[in-house]
Amino acid sequence: MRRKIVAGNWKMNKTLAEGTELVQEIKQKLQSGSTPQADVIICPPFTHLSIVADLLQSTNIGLGAQNCATEVNGAYTGEVSAMMISSTGAGYVIVGHSERRAMFGEANEITAKKVVAAIQAGLTPIFCCGETLAERESGQLFDVVKAQVSTGLFSLSAEMFAKVIVAYEPVWAIGTGLNATPQQAEEMHVFIRSLIRNEFGEGAAENTSILYGGSCKPSNAPELFAIPDVDGGLIGGASLTAKDFLGIVYAFGQ
Repeated sequence: MRRKIVAGNWKMNKTLAEGTELVQEIKQKLQSGSTPQADVIICPPFTHLSIVADLLQSTNIGLGAQNCATEVNGAYTGEVSAMMISSTGAGYVIVGHSERRAMFGEANEITAKKVVAAIQAGLTPIFCCGETLAERESGQLFDVVKAQVSTGLFSLSAEMFAKVIVAYEPVWAIGTGLNATPQQAEEMHVFIRSLIRNEFGEGAAENTSILYGGSCKPSNAPELFAIPDVDGGLIGGASLTAKDFLGIVYAFGQ
């Protein structure tokens, strides 16, 4: 049975002191409450990783970064390699987030290199894909997502692909307050799983966790997570408070 996962992407938010306080609150509430029915992952800024890793010792909470470089090391000022991330104690890294694609010009080919770099460093990539509003309205949504998934993931061996988590994020629903309807989410998750099935087989398709990302909050998480092909969420704004984030975590039940 594939994993149910709720991952919090803090983006460029929280000072180290603020992030430490948030992690402590999340940890305390999880330890004093019911055991969640989903794996929990926190993805703070790079500057917080080592401190948060120490705070999460002896817990079941996973730790991830929000991006990584394509290269292992070298003269790449300002970049952070997957191996550096791994050395902090993190086990995950978000790759190909729509904000990286749109704001920093990351092409599908760059994303593919980052996936490989992450896996080679022992990290689990959370691979993001999704269409813009213009692409959806023009009927290109499936072509766009197919190109992102196939270029980003289908050069991997079956063994490497088995380490990947996929996140569908309709770009038009990120930070806008809009969210995909359950029907829209189901349609795209089924499509992505069919792409995986055609490339890697039935076993890989059934074992790959596909998360939904796009204005997911405690009020709509139960409906979204009830969809058979939605295996959790990649959470942005709602991950910045313990109450909202844990409200989503517990949408899978207690």
